[in-house]
Amino acid sequence: MINLIDNRYKPDYVSPPGETIEEILEEKGMTQSELAERMGRPKKTINEIIKGKAAITPETALQLELVLKIPANFWNNREQLYRDYLARQEENKRLKEKVAWLEKIPYQAMIKLGWIRNFNNKVEQLRELLDFFSVASPENLRDVWEKRLSVDFRKSENLDSDDGALIAWLQKGKIEAAKINCADYDPYQFKEVLQEIRLLTLESPEIFLSKIQSLCTETGVTFVLVPQLPKTRVGGAAYWLNSHTPLIQLSLRYKTNDHFWFNFFHEAGHILLHGKRDIFIETFEPKEFEEQPLERQKKEQEANQFAADFLIPPAEWQEFLLSFSGREYDITAFANRLKIASGIIVGRLQYEKVLHYSHFNQLKQKINWNIISDS
Repeated sequence: MINLIDNRYKPDYVSPPGETIEEILEEKGMTQSELAERMGRPKKTINEIIKGKAAITPETALQLELVLKIPANFWNNREQLYRDYLARQEENKRLKEKVAWLEKIPYQAMIKLGWIRNFNNKVEQLRELLDFFSVASPENLRDVWEKRLSVDFRKSENLDSDDGALIAWLQKGKIEAAKINCADYDPYQFKEVLQEIRLLTLESPEIFLSKIQSLCTETGVTFVLVPQLPKTRVGGAAYWLNSHTPLIQLSLRYKTNDHFWFNFFHEAGHILLHGKRDIFIETFEPKEFEEQPLERQKKEQEANQFAADFLIPPAEWQEFLLSFSGREYDITAFANRLKIASGIIVGRLQYEKVLHYSHFNQLKQKINWNIISDS
């Protein structure tokens, strides 16, 4: 897709079209008074046009065409370029007063990841960030996401750095999602496809990552992986891009397959069980969970239960716990019977404190961004 903003001509200086009129009058030996008479306009108006204080209207451009024999579209274009230049000068002044806002967004990390371009000029860097967020000002960004996240950003004068990092991560998910052509969402098909995706836990990341995305896309769900930024502390998110397209976004905060698969099915649970208005963000911070409204906590618990039960049926899990002797063989045999990765069993045992977090980690599969880039 062509970036029309990048390809737009942005001159460093544009003279007012009145200067061109003045040059032509000098060439023709015509005074401003004579031009005013020939155009049937007040001399004061012509003088203000020449000084750049008054704009050349389409009607004036047609009159200049008749009198000076230069096409009206030339004057209209010159006027438009000049007014655009003046507007950009004013915008630069406005943005210059807001460059401190750059510190609220981890833009250096975003540059390193290739999300945005690097500019030495702070105003241009700020404009690049606003373009990334598709907003006209930092205030607009705060207002837009305050409504979506149900967070009162106005408790401070501006976004704090944690909020800024999170919003940047979410915005990158939206940008990547826009590149994916999704079918219309079908909850029944999506739930059926989740059974196919569950079997992919036995595959390597090079194989399962692309397959997850294609399977989700067929049922109308967009799936993207976006690296977390400093201070985001986010593992995943689920929300609706619009009324007919849900998004599952993961960060690989914890780079092992047990976390990856639980996070994926947790977000899938939100899509299937909960409404379209909420944005569900998993931070894995107990304090943040406890501070959420009770209704929100309930939805998170429901998504947790959905993921746990979908990966390991409850009856099978209880039976396994009764027979588990603490051996690696018990874990791998149970995983083989369920046709899921052994690392998922290890993660569940560690979470429920049946195993110490240092035990049997060799059964977990590591997932890193190098693998993703190569797949």
